This record gives sequence, structure tokens and C-alpha cells, in this order.
Amino acid sequence: MGGTVMMKNVIVPLTSGIIFGIGLVIAGMTNPSKVIGFLNIFGNWDPSLLFVIGGAIIISMPAFLLLSKKMSAPLFNKEEGFSQQVKKNIDGPLVLGSAIFGTGWALVGFCPGPTISALTQVDGNIIIFFITMSIGMLIKKNTKFD
Repeated sequence: MGGTVMMKNVIVPLTSGIIFGIGLVIAGMTNPSKVIGFLNIFGNWDPSLLFVIGGAIIISMPAFLLLSKKMSAPLFNKEEGFSQQVKKNIDGPLVLGSAIFGTGWALVGFCPGPTISALTQVDGNIIIFFITMSIGMLIKKNTKFD
């Protein structure tokens, strides 16, 4: 594996993932009760995750706006360029998928990123959720909804 390929395919994604995972742990996003407390706006609401969301927006929005004007493509993905959402219409599969995702997130307090970070806790419930989440992703990947 050449130096550039190693950097593009291994080192940059691994480093980014580690930083992201550490951030999730520090923010408490790997603690399902914290996430459920945030989502429980009609009960004992815990608004502390708003600081996580706000911090992410404050840091990433200016960076994305600046980089998109100065760079035509990411450093390690010149072939594909920056990826932008092109789907603008709200259709049945989008609404259904969003509802399923939101329901699962509210019931167990996990979404994909924090679930992967939480696997380090070696908790049976987290492992079961990860397996079922992975099965759902495989079903989506192998099923045509459009």
C-alpha cells in the first residue's frame, strides 16, 4: 500500500473516527440515559446536549463555508470532490426511515455513531443493539425502496 493510499484509506479515517468517538464519550452521547433525558422534553428534560449540538455547529459551519469556497475537493478525495445532498423532495421512504430512526433513538438512546463508540463498554444490550442495527443497515442496502 502506497503512502498516499495508506493516508487516504486508513490514517485519515481512523484518526477522524477516534477523535469523533472521544468527543461522543466526553459529551455523554454514549450514555443512553443522557440521550433519552434530552429527548424527553415533556418529562425530566436534560438540555445539556444542546451545548454539544451548538458547539458542533459553531465550529463546523464556518469551517465548511470557508473550505467550500477555498477548495474544490477534500485533500484526500480529489476524484469525487465534496459530497452534497441533492435530494430535495420529501417522500414516503424518507419519512418512514426518519420515523424508524427517531423511534429507535428515543427508545434506546443510541444512534449509529455513539453505538460504535459504546461497544468499548462491552455491555450486552449495546452489542445486541449494534447487531440489530447492522442487520437493519444490511436490509436497507439490499432492498430497493425507490
